[in-house]
Amino acid sequence: MNYLQNLPRSSALPLQFFTGREIKPSRFLRIPAMINNNGLDLRRSVNAKEISDSKSSNMMSGFEVKGEKSDVYNANMTEAMGAVLTYRHELGMNYNFIRPDLIVGSCLQSPEDVDKLRRIGIKTIFCLQQDPDLEYFGVDINAIREYVKSCDDIEHVRAEIRDFDGFDLRLRLPAVVSKLYKVINRNGGVTYIHCTAGLGRAPAVALAYMFWIQGYKLDEAHRLLQSKRSCFPKLDAIKSATADILAGLTKKPVTLKWSGDSSSTVEISGLDIGWGQRLMMKFDEGQGLWILGRELPEGYYEYKYIVDGEWMVNKYEPVTQPNKDGHVNNCVQVFAEDPSSESAQLRKRLMGDDPDLTMNERLRIRQFLEQLPE
Repeated sequence: MNYLQNLPRSSALPLQFFTGREIKPSRFLRIPAMINNNGLDLRRSVNAKEISDSKSSNMMSGFEVKGEKSDVYNANMTEAMGAVLTYRHELGMNYNFIRPDLIVGSCLQSPEDVDKLRRIGIKTIFCLQQDPDLEYFGVDINAIREYVKSCDDIEHVRAEIRDFDGFDLRLRLPAVVSKLYKVINRNGGVTYIHCTAGLGRAPAVALAYMFWIQGYKLDEAHRLLQSKRSCFPKLDAIKSATADILAGLTKKPVTLKWSGDSSSTVEISGLDIGWGQRLMMKFDEGQGLWILGRELPEGYYEYKYIVDGEWMVNKYEPVTQPNKDGHVNNCVQVFAEDPSSESAQLRKRLMGDDPDLTMNERLRIRQFLEQLPE
């Protein structure tokens, strides 16, 4: 049984501001003009007070609330993604053509957005959001899906990936791209891939599709994507998912320890669960240690301890290089049992700087995706 074919539905927590999360140095990105439905340049910051005084106080309040939610979301996104990225939900849907048949953009906010996409030839709306993402910004996904059902020229498809979580992206990418590949074959035309902001999950799925199905080298597809839309897809997640398909996905046990019997609780965040969730460690009285055993697939993981609510690193375990603010995380690299094996060498090549696929590897990936259940 293939591990990738039997992933449980991922859980997700409501968006929070993770003040304890310390990450690698931020990468400042040049944001090209992304045009929303009203023709506004999304690079501009928006102040709700600039709205005409003729607007009602209710409209003003709603705009301000959405703006505040965008501010919190942007703080989360910048902290979790390691890049300075901006999304203004209050300005409406925005998108960019990556190819004539492929668009990456932000989320639909109302049934009216469906008609806007129909007018530019969209045949499939491919939504990567989870319910908490939609609830955070008050998007009524049921109303959108019901309206799509009343149309005979467009389809709405959901394939959920947890926001700000590179490991969840890695595990779910094969099933998600499989669904995308099949729906594109069925519907043809132009496909609209979106997450919440269209800056992380959606561009990553588009990249994987271009890499696995459309014949691009990964770096070539990434350059094309960035020339159309500044974003921050997790390339390592795409590389790892590619290696998982071709070399197999195996797990190895990892044990993490925290010394000290004076603490009330010790938790771990990061690893394979993302920075928005935590794993509780158990105290072993005999050893005087807090211990967590976890099976992890091959790959590189960062994590941090939360000791009685305080985020800390363990000085006795490997740490990352300090970022520009001097912050570090703990890290662990999970290797194959035999680094010289054929599968280990294949994974090493695919995790390199500019991986490409042979014709046989592309055929194997396509066959794998075709066999996955919808």
